[in-house]
Amino acid sequence: MLTRRTLLAAGAATLAAPALAKPPRWFDGALVIDGLSGLGDPYAPEEQTRLSDRAKAELRQSGVTALRTTLVPVGNQPDVWDEVNRFMDNHDSLFAANPDFLVKVKTAADIEAARKAGKLGVIYGTQDTAMVGTELDRLAKMRERGVRCVQLTYNLRNLSGDGALEPADAGLSRLAKATIERIEAEKLLLDFSHGGARTIREGLAMAKRPPTVSHTGCRDLFDHPRNIFDADMKTTADKGGVVGIYFMPFLVRGGKATAADVIAHIEHAWKVCGEDHVAIGTDNGPLAREITEETWKAARADHEYRSKMGFAAPGEGPDVLPLVLELNRIDRFAYLADRLAARGHGQAKLEKLFGTNWLRVYRDVWGG
Repeated sequence: MLTRRTLLAAGAATLAAPALAKPPRWFDGALVIDGLSGLGDPYAPEEQTRLSDRAKAELRQSGVTALRTTLVPVGNQPDVWDEVNRFMDNHDSLFAANPDFLVKVKTAADIEAARKAGKLGVIYGTQDTAMVGTELDRLAKMRERGVRCVQLTYNLRNLSGDGALEPADAGLSRLAKATIERIEAEKLLLDFSHGGARTIREGLAMAKRPPTVSHTGCRDLFDHPRNIFDADMKTTADKGGVVGIYFMPFLVRGGKATAADVIAHIEHAWKVCGEDHVAIGTDNGPLAREITEETWKAARADHEYRSKMGFAAPGEGPDVLPLVLELNRIDRFAYLADRLAARGHGQAKLEKLFGTNWLRVYRDVWGG
């Protein structure tokens, strides 16, 4: 299945690179966590499980300590439970083939251990509960296999509630309460990204443990269904959770978002939530992408697939790439840190944004 996550991995390549950023001194070796990313190797054959030396070198150069990858598919598709398990099998084979570089993250301590060892921590997460439906014991099975984050809906309606694109915005179903309770009982991080406005509001009201909206923008800055309102960001913060700002076209009208737009959404989220509750969830892969005709061909195919499935959001299109072009660089986090520091934001605040806020909420929810 073609998805944005696999598109981003497949399209990754070294760019005619811009000059590397000169971030604050403390940023070298800082804890950097991407709360929604992906894992792939564009330089190795598809069947090869051993990561190429080039992919490992570029992943190290990115500065990312840990990232969350999405277990696909999403949506109300046939055999989705079997498909998710096959996807986990494929990812598990990557860990088996790369014990010197990859760490499957199950506790917050695993992230700190990966950082000390110079390895990349990978967090398993879903972007839907369609694979669970009424079979709530599947959440325990997913946890046993390493899943640590569960997103309730993905743009469309599932048995638990309405996603961001459902025009009825009907909120949560009766099943949702039991689903949320079981997610929290399994000590999984509950994610409301891609939810409808009412789904997010009602779900946050139900949450008893710190929740997240892991990859989003500020809807009071730009009214898009993939962004969330200030009131919901504030509720997320009040419950001890984290809002992750993404590097996506949905931050601005016309889809041509820049680093300045990302910064505007981060600074707005800081004003609403406070510096302890804002982080980064890029919704991109960790590697920069070369923009070629093949890139556009893959993007058009991805948009065709997403449109056919009904979960292409407003602003997506065959002529729109799912990224912020200015941040399409191997040192995107260092570059952003440099820009934010130049605006007067200090070390302690930026350390929280780039990693320690995620680490804190992971520790609070998962333990370790």
